[in-house]
Amino acid sequence: MNLAPHPTEEPDVNLTPMIDVVFLLLLFFMVSTSFIRESSLKVDLPEASGQMLAGQEQAVDIIINLNGIFIINGTTLDNPSSEQLSDHLKLAVGDNEDPHIIISADAKAEYQSIVTAMDVAQQLGYARLTLATRQTTSTE
Repeated sequence: MNLAPHPTEEPDVNLTPMIDVVFLLLLFFMVSTSFIRESSLKVDLPEASGQMLAGQEQAVDIIINLNGIFIINGTTLDNPSSEQLSDHLKLAVGDNEDPHIIISADAKAEYQSIVTAMDVAQQLGYARLTLATRQTTSTE
């Protein structure tokens, strides 16, 4: 009669299925998350208050006509190139480090003209852009 304990084998734990499941969960969450797309142009959207802030510095006005005519603080430019627009914008800004630029465009103006004005301002390092709008009046 042999009463000595039988040598038991160590349990073999296979981690491969668990690693596969964790990998698939990681892959699922990576694919299902939504990615945030940020614009390279920072734009301050206009607020709907009718009051002007006290102590606000003089803003640079860029007016874009239906025919592609730009008016920068009273200086008229007929279909300017980006370089001409950049030069005139630098003149209008002067020594101001962080100017407030207001872009007022005709409702039927070419979208490319508006984007060009925003792009030139962004390339010059001006981040405070406002797109001017008109409040609609409701007739009831």
